[in-house]
Amino acid sequence: MGTNPYIKSEAPPLPTRAYRLRVKNTGQVIEVDPADLPEHYDGLPGSVLSLLLRAGVDLDHSCGGVCACSTCHVYIRSGKKTSPPPIEEEEDQLDFAPAVQPDSRLACQFVPDGSEDVEVELPSWKRNEVSEDH
Repeated sequence: MGTNPYIKSEAPPLPTRAYRLRVKNTGQVIEVDPADLPEHYDGLPGSVLSLLLRAGVDLDHSCGGVCACSTCHVYIRSGKKTSPPPIEEEEDQLDFAPAVQPDSRLACQFVPDGSEDVEVELPSWKRNEVSEDH
């Protein structure tokens, strides 16, 4: 699971109600049931990263979802208030993400509470793509 032993903050609360997670880029809609959250995926329990990975969405997460990089950077297009604000460590990592916007979050840290549907957009760039010719 996506826990970082150097981060002392408590994990956000898990969702208490079912909601829909929409991926703006693909149109994919994930029905999230709080009784059936992913157990063996990277990111905090109930995180957008864990939900996207279980649904087969390919999202970089070089650190394994422990808030130690910015490769799982996403834009929260709606439902931003369903998760607590970012902790200091997340804000520090977002400083390294290209194209940060006011609704940028790390998918490994964003845990919606289920109070409303959430829509995310994946940035069009891929930070870990190899650019050299081989």
